Amino acid sequence: MRTDVLAQLPVRDAVPELLRALDLRGSAVLCAPPGTGKTTLVPLVLAGLLDGGGTPVQRILVAEPRRIAARAAARRMAWLLGERTGERVGFTVRGERQAGPRTVVEVVTTGVLVQRLQRDQELAGVDAVVLDECHERHLDADTAAAFLLDVQATLRPELRLIAASATTDAEGWARLLGGDGGGPAPVVSAPGVSHPVEVVWSPPVRPVRPPHGMRVDPALLEHIADTVRRALRERSGDVLCFLPGVGEIGRVAGLLGGADADVLQVHGRAPAAVQEAVLAGADGGRRRVVLATSVAESSLTVPGVRIVVDSGLAREPRMDHARGLSALTTVRASRAAARQRAGRAGREAPGTVYRCWPEAEDARLPRFPSPEIAEADLTAFALQAACWGEPDASGLALLDPPPGGAMTAAREVLTAIGAVDAAGRATERGRRMSRLGLHPRLARALIDGAPEVGARRAAEVVALLSEEPPREYGDDRAAAWRTARRAGDPYATRWRQEARRLDFFCDGGRGRPAYGRRQRRIGRRAGGDDTHRRRAAREGGDGRACGRWERTAGGCPRHDHRTRCPRRGRAGAHQAVPRRHPGRTRRTHHRDALCWRRRAGSEDRGIAGGRRYRSAGARSRHGRHTRCARRGRVGGRWYRVRRTA
Repeated sequence: MRTDVLAQLPVRDAVPELLRALDLRGSAVLCAPPGTGKTTLVPLVLAGLLDGGGTPVQRILVAEPRRIAARAAARRMAWLLGERTGERVGFTVRGERQAGPRTVVEVVTTGVLVQRLQRDQELAGVDAVVLDECHERHLDADTAAAFLLDVQATLRPELRLIAASATTDAEGWARLLGGDGGGPAPVVSAPGVSHPVEVVWSPPVRPVRPPHGMRVDPALLEHIADTVRRALRERSGDVLCFLPGVGEIGRVAGLLGGADADVLQVHGRAPAAVQEAVLAGADGGRRRVVLATSVAESSLTVPGVRIVVDSGLAREPRMDHARGLSALTTVRASRAAARQRAGRAGREAPGTVYRCWPEAEDARLPRFPSPEIAEADLTAFALQAACWGEPDASGLALLDPPPGGAMTAAREVLTAIGAVDAAGRATERGRRMSRLGLHPRLARALIDGAPEVGARRAAEVVALLSEEPPREYGDDRAAAWRTARRAGDPYATRWRQEARRLDFFCDGGRGRPAYGRRQRRIGRRAGGDDTHRRRAAREGGDGRACGRWERTAGGCPRHDHRTRCPRRGRAGAHQAVPRRHPGRTRRTHHRDALCWRRRAGSEDRGIAGGRRYRSAGARSRHGRHTRCARRGRVGGRWYRVRRTA
């Protein structure tokens, strides 16, 4: 345990007051600037993993608005305890989980928390929930808070709730957590370590077009790159540059190709290795320029930063009426966000912030970011509320009520796709849609499309529509689908993972696993690794070749072939080599699912006729007994799978 680092976190002085507030009211608001340790220290104390934590609790859930923040928080807490992630501290995000039976503190995204509440409203075994970065007002965070307050009021009065905010706008959350009686919840403030930050106004020399949709004027991006070069000349230390999205980060990185510094990119799509390198700090004394989205405002703390270059732009979800879905739109950042960004320059020492807009426009910026519930499409929120038993969301405790027109439009969409009935109650089809973690329109496309084109293809198309492909993929979605299938970039990797998850959902989570999971299992066996060798040594360790047939890990389950060990001698050292199916092999396809055959075991010598064998895999409804189609010796032959009643 790294006690020296824990002792230096400023939030440690506020922990006793926070514990007293929780014992008194059961809920509290923690207001602490970024970098004070509220995300990492407070959950460890609540779980009783540190001295002074009081009575240990069974489990702590920490909800983060972004996947990158959830992974980083779990890894940081595990590092503070001197452990690996997945032991006493773990995380769960969509498509990835590192947690085990010993896990006490689990970091999840707010979307995962909403899904977990829908499955288990009591949150059995959980004693406290920390809603981190609640000031960002994401729709999933507001929904999770409303559900948790309902659970606390009706099912779990002992459940403790903490809303952690990095800004001073805590009064609204205090009133919300306080409930109907007893007044607002206590607000506990932790002082931050802040050094003076000099503000340098650096507007473009020539007027630039305001942002429209996701478009940003290229002239503004060139000016931001020039400002970064100016900051490198005038100041010392690393530079943190805030940009609205991944596309702008890539363009500015290209413009900084000749800079005498390492240019790094931090965003939700960045590989884990890059994220860890950024959070580890400078190596070798070379200066760094970190280009980041809003995730670096409060969710991540980049060490070594002395200079901040603020573009003044951010991406927020807005309703796209042409598509009927929410879409990220480029907007002007709020004054609260600008203060957050500037504070990153003064976290370790006096710093400087370069703001790329005129000083006269600063007073016209919005005070706080707009809550997502007031601007975005509410179809997914309306479905979650219907599944919770509140079709009109009137019984939910929300900081801002949903607009009436948006809720009416959302209910019309849900009724049209069969997710709710005429009374607004969720149907079984709607509950199935809600478990997918997709927009209801995309969930409907997956459920209805799987019987028509196959689960695999439907999952791939829906996965492509759920996340915008990179610009280099082009605007043609069919061409982008073909490109993603053969590409190896980070987007293609995430796309395959999401397609596997959706494919597994189409199968109901029964029978055959998702094809990617099967590939990983097959790859461990076909590669002759320790797992396969230990099994082979146990089965045939007498010196003879074991004769086992294995599957090789192809790109698709249709192309996974059986292989025979070609090595004779000690069974534990054999390998599996790809080989084509023998001529007598037959395969049966049902849509996109593959019904595998099983070769009769070599121990079943004798007459094949009359014996029944089980086919080896695919779906449970296809894993039926089949009668041998050939007469003769059983051992060493392949037989045709025949469907039986």
